[in-house]
Amino acid sequence: MATSKLTLSADKDTIQLAKTIASEDNISVSRLFKTLINEVAKKRKKQSPVLEKYKDVEMPEWIKNLTGVAKDEPGMNYKDMKYEYLKEKYGL
Repeated sequence: MATSKLTLSADKDTIQLAKTIASEDNISVSRLFKTLINEVAKKRKKQSPVLEKYKDVEMPEWIKNLTGVAKDEPGMNYKDMKYEYLKEKYGL
């Protein structure tokens, strides 16, 4: 990934603190900034409460069997898809 320069403004104490932290971790201030921004972004990602609640629940077999029943084809609405499915299923 290509990098670009960014100019930031901060007071002297903050700049010194950033340099100290980066030095202690043997990384550049740029790398420290990148890491910080990525960590903030991860925390802000909102996970659906429903998905979070059921993330470890095993999907029942009958739901797995439904996978692939409806084929999402461009230009087809629900009624067309239903018609095609029933036509194929009953050999019409």
